[in-house]
Amino acid sequence: MKKLIILSLLLFTYISIGQTSQKIYDIIDSISSKRIEKDIQTLVNFGTRNTFSDTISNTRGIGAARRWIKSEFESISKNCNNCLDVFYQKDFVTKEGNRRVPHDAWVVNVVAIQKGTKYPNRYIIMSGDIDSRASNTMDFTTDAPGANDNASGMAGTIEAARVLSNYQFESSIVYVGLSGEEQGLFGGSGLAKYAKEKNWDIIGILNNDMIGNIKGVDGVIDNRTFRIFSEPVPANETERERQLRRFYGGEVDGISRQLARYVHKTVKTYMPEMNPMMVYRLDRFGRGGHHRPFNDLGFAGIRIMEAHENYNQQHQDIREENGIKYGDVIEHVNFEYAKKLTAVNAINMASLASAPPAPKNVAIGGIVEPSAKFKWDKVEGAVGYKIYWRDTTSPTWDYSRYVGDVSEFTLEGIVIDNFFFGIAAIGKDGFESPVVFPNKVFR
Repeated sequence: MKKLIILSLLLFTYISIGQTSQKIYDIIDSISSKRIEKDIQTLVNFGTRNTFSDTISNTRGIGAARRWIKSEFESISKNCNNCLDVFYQKDFVTKEGNRRVPHDAWVVNVVAIQKGTKYPNRYIIMSGDIDSRASNTMDFTTDAPGANDNASGMAGTIEAARVLSNYQFESSIVYVGLSGEEQGLFGGSGLAKYAKEKNWDIIGILNNDMIGNIKGVDGVIDNRTFRIFSEPVPANETERERQLRRFYGGEVDGISRQLARYVHKTVKTYMPEMNPMMVYRLDRFGRGGHHRPFNDLGFAGIRIMEAHENYNQQHQDIREENGIKYGDVIEHVNFEYAKKLTAVNAINMASLASAPPAPKNVAIGGIVEPSAKFKWDKVEGAVGYKIYWRDTTSPTWDYSRYVGDVSEFTLEGIVIDNFFFGIAAIGKDGFESPVVFPNKVFR
């Protein structure tokens, strides 16, 4: 009888690990393009959201925009029995030493935290940018509607909060509107520093910057492909970690890259019609985004955005020259596409916030042996673990084996020299942590 019970439990675990979650499909179906469109229009109607624009008016400028965003988060919180902690987080920036700052001002972020039921100090963050800009970033009075850059990302963040606030998750989710992006990533820097001071255990930040354009300046029209930018290894890694990579690998296996792979895998599982494109770079060539300040402090962070940009509609005064219409106006935003990328964020935050913590200590062995060996510390909430491996030239984890509730395992017949490996923790509902690349070696 005891043996039968054990077999039944193992079968239940196997089935739960292998199945997808109906909750994730429900989240996808709940995202509304109409609500996203309405929110983008509201943000556009503030005229300009330049970080240094009017803060007194209730109808124009950055002040009116951030107060409206805060009121939206508060309304969402009211509808979920005050499940969101909504507040401003701000830092003072000065003109001195900052060439894109026209005058001293407060850079104000709007933060809404949905606390986790089991791991309240573990956070997954979704961000959009509040601010917009004209051709001259120092011009804080000219109309700069910023419909795609970045009312789309901000509206997506608000919509994700509307949908996910209807659920409870083990880990905390943060929805945030960041300011000062166009002047030097001030908002992200301020929140990353705040998180560090508060000792937040950050699973990752999903930075959404331009998620609404499907027609590129190159003429390509594509409403299914999107880019995931991620840096290869943490910017604050130690010299010893850098040296060890020469012998053990890991040049493309930092925590941000694992977060990117996680998003890729989740999307291919639940939204197979989408085409996630991993870009092995911190951001676009020579450019930056609000995930970077988090990366700088050692947090995992990626940028999610459209695949085909139109530079005539970015950082441009509204005008027409030589038959070309310039300006980031709402007519260029595809709301169904913004809905899809909002869903990409929502399902990944829900999955990460439902999963147990990732193993912290993962050791690998098997040098000059016909097998790969692993040891790891068990984590609270995990019912089992999964070993992932891939060819050294592959961008994604292509092979895996569920090994149950153990803390060591040997993959027989798998030569350690020919693959890269990682370990993920699995929760009772089948949700997985990000994969952890080995950080120790044993013989």
